[in-house]
Amino acid sequence: MALTSHSFEDALRKALPEDVPNRERLIEISTKHLLLIVEANKEMNLTRILEPQEAAIKHVLDSILPWRFFKGFRTVMDAGTGAGFPGIPLAIVLPDVEFTLCESVQKRARFLEEAVHALEIPNILAMAVRAESALLKRRVAVVTARAVAPLAKILETFEKSLKNGTPLLLYKGPDAEIEIASAAALLQRNRLIATVLERYELPQNMGTRTFVELKKR
Repeated sequence: MALTSHSFEDALRKALPEDVPNRERLIEISTKHLLLIVEANKEMNLTRILEPQEAAIKHVLDSILPWRFFKGFRTVMDAGTGAGFPGIPLAIVLPDVEFTLCESVQKRARFLEEAVHALEIPNILAMAVRAESALLKRRVAVVTARAVAPLAKILETFEKSLKNGTPLLLYKGPDAEIEIASAAALLQRNRLIATVLERYELPQNMGTRTFVELKKR
């Protein structure tokens, strides 16, 4: 399928749930976002997922399926956001929530800053910095990360924020329970609780996702 505005819009319209908030704006902005990614991908490796149906499901749908868990927070930090997932789609669905998108790889960070400006999303701040460094100066209500590292590594990276009471909402794959079990001693030592909030299957057999909350006891 051709990588055109129409092909991405059509794929998004088919993939996104009817009841997601701001659905039409999400389709419109996500179409533009995916086209920006296609263009940037000619010069840098942002993502290998460019086919419209796969991109609509694995990038946008996957980002917004757990949106209800973010609804009660005023500020969210997206750690290691890459091309802007899940932060950009979530910011469109939840315009009253302030999102800080952190990406430490400079090329990706520059793309991100340009994309946020071009897409005109007012409730996003893009930062070319590691999330753990940004958290030293910037307090947020919750941190999210999508497929960035194993649970034990995430525990190590965000240990200080977790101890200070900032919870993490993590997009994980099908083996989240195994990761939780493997990190049991570490969780107990740091007085933390890992809870599976939701598990869902992406359409077209594109994978199982597990949404995990990590917080102080």
